[in-house]
Formats: sequence, structure tokens, C-alpha cells
Amino acid sequence: MAPTRPPRSRKTARNASYFHRFKSFILHYANLETVRKILFDSSMLWLTAVFLICVEIVLNVFIIWRIKYTEIDWIAYMQEVEGVVNGTFDYSLLRGDTGPLVYPAGFVYVYTALYYVTDRGRDIRLAQYIFAAFYVLTLIAVFRIYQKSKQVPPYALIFMCCTSYRIHSIFVLRMFNDAVAMLIFYLAVNYILVRKWTLGCVFYSFAVSIKMNVLLFAPGLLVVLLASLGLFKTIWHLFLCAFIQIVLATPFLLANPLAYISRSFDFGRVFFYQWTVNWRFLPEEVFVNRYFHLFLLFFHIVFIFLFAASHWSSVIKLSWRRPANVVLSTNSILMPLFTANLIGIAFSRSLHYQFYVWYFHTLPYLLWSTSFPSLLKISVLGIIELAWNTFPSTVWSSAALHICHIAVICSLWWNVPRPLVLKTKGL
Repeated sequence: MAPTRPPRSRKTARNASYFHRFKSFILHYANLETVRKILFDSSMLWLTAVFLICVEIVLNVFIIWRIKYTEIDWIAYMQEVEGVVNGTFDYSLLRGDTGPLVYPAGFVYVYTALYYVTDRGRDIRLAQYIFAAFYVLTLIAVFRIYQKSKQVPPYALIFMCCTSYRIHSIFVLRMFNDAVAMLIFYLAVNYILVRKWTLGCVFYSFAVSIKMNVLLFAPGLLVVLLASLGLFKTIWHLFLCAFIQIVLATPFLLANPLAYISRSFDFGRVFFYQWTVNWRFLPEEVFVNRYFHLFLLFFHIVFIFLFAASHWSSVIKLSWRRPANVVLSTNSILMPLFTANLIGIAFSRSLHYQFYVWYFHTLPYLLWSTSFPSLLKISVLGIIELAWNTFPSTVWSSAALHICHIAVICSLWWNVPRPLVLKTKGL
């Protein structure tokens, strides 16, 4: 009689079952058609997003441990908020090693919290981990926006995540307030996309209070609010945004209102030529010239009005009498917001290296809204990345950056359907 096989233990059987399931999963998905779908089908973007978030968590920990932290503004931030902690609310008296405090009140509250959590700013490693969390949260917020838009293929997210040294540096090696402001802004966009207008405006206003560059999105937000809510509700939401600014700034306005307003919302600030990324091909005397600044402001306003008068013109009708069964589509919300910001950046008086985060996560969306061939879209992303990673900037890197900005804006002008796309509720 043949010997009988000893019975398998439950643990062995369970392990065999897990192995069989894993093998079936691999065989099911490891084929060219599935890979193609994962990389190119926008409905599968969530899968790529989950994978990239896991990769980014590991990558950020690696960066924190292996790449040396370089001090730029962190100590100055801590010195500025320490003045507030010690009872000084007069903005004319608040300063750090790099100069006076020039950010709105939201910055003070956020970095005061970081001041306490990081032992008065001394625990740099803990601060880096906090900003790594901010980075991952930013990606989650951006990926959710892209998932809802279905405008960008999943493979484009790879270029957004793993290829930008500068963005990782802004978050975990420099801990700039630009990163925090943009995280809050993308949270605001997520609320706006699901028509939670009050929460969206609250988060948007809070983002402005951390750094005023978020105001570059304001023309697009105004268009979206008018088209979605009509004139009178839009006025109420704008009042809400202003009210939040006043509430946050109250301690500083009571101490010295002129100093607070002139410092935190200084639209006439002259930047240092040595740090410019976008105007290196100009002589310094032109760069600091007031008429040059007015020239840029003029064309900024002109381009905003051109897009408003053509691509966004349907809001004129919708702002007065909005059909009850019609709402803006996701892409009709994103396009005015991101285009207005790009126009503002293209005509900025100066761009410093940390300003890259102002529009980095919107670039794939804008490029995949053009009619450029895919290879050209990726090339433009690469050229922009190269320009922002050239230090110090050169004539050629600045010129290349402007050419890319102009090309994207012109392509958006000619190729995006001019009326705002609407959809009926329930569809």
C-alpha cells in the first residue's frame, strides 16, 4: 500500500491560498493590455496615484535621512513668530535674520504652531517630517483633483512626482511657507469641485493669509463663483473671504494697521536681481525699473481680460440668471483657476526658486489641455523643470522658461473651447 501523505496544517494551507491569490493577481494584471490601461486610461488614475503616494512616502524619508538640510528661511521664520509669542503684534517690529516679517497673519499662526511643536524650531528633523506629511497631503489633494477631471493620463503623474528635485527641496529641505499655502489652496479646490462653496472660500482665504501669491488664482475663482452662484451670492462669498482676512489679522491691525497692511500685502516690493529665475536676460537696471513693473502689470490684466471676454464670457449671462438645473463641469472650474494663475506667473516681476510650487502641480493639467503632441508636452515639462533647477539662472534658462509659458498660454487660447462647458445636474 502506498504511503499516505501527512495532512497539511491550517497555516500551510492558508499560506498556499495567499500565494495562489497573489499568483492569480499577477497573471491577471501582468499583461500589456492591462499595463497600457493603467498608464493611459484616466479612469485608472487612482491606481497609479496610490502607488506613487507609497513611493513618495519612502522617497521623502530617504531624502530627510540622506540629503543634508540647508538653512535658508526656517530660522528667520522662527525668529519672526517668536516676536509674536513674546507679545509683539506691531508688524514694524517683527523681523528675522533675513529681514522684516512680510507675510500675512495666517503665516504667523501656522508657524507659531510649528514653533511649539518643534521645540522653538530647534528640532529640524521633526519639522522635516511634518513637511513630508504636508507634501504627501498635497499629492493626495492634487490626485483627487486629477481623478475628478479625467483630463490627464496616469503616466503623467510620474513626471509630477518622482522627477522634481526642486519641489521635494521646497517641502522637506527648505520648509518654505509657499508649500503650506499651496496645500491649503488645493484643499480649497477640492471643496469647490464638490460645490461646497463656503468651505472652499474659507480655505482659499486661509491660503491667501499664509502667502499672497494665492491671489493669482482670484480672477479664475471670481469667474467660477459668478457662473455657479450668480452675482449676489458671489458678493457674499467675497465678503466672507475678506472677513476671514480681517479676523485673522485683528491682533496686528489693532497694534499697527498701516504696518500690517504695508508689510503683509506689499504689491510694490522690489526683488533682488540675484535670485530671479525668469528675468536673467534683462539688465538689472531694467529689472528694478518701476515702468517695467507697470508694463508687466498691464499685460497681466490684458491677458486676464482677453480670456474672460472669450473663454469665460458665458459667466456674464449666468451671473444674472443661472439655470437651476445647470452646473459647471469639473474642467470648467479648473481651467479658469489654473489659467489665471499661469498668466500671473508668466508676467510676474520676479520668480524665486521656491515659487516653482505655485504652479508645478497644475502644469500637467494645463499641458494636457492643449493640442500639443504627447512628446512635446513631456518636453515642455522637462524644459520647465530644467529652468527651475538651473542655479544660478542664466540668460538661456530664463528665456526657455518664458518660451514655455508663452507656448502653453497661446495653445490654451487657440485650442480650449471658448464657452465654459456646462452639464445638467444629475448627469
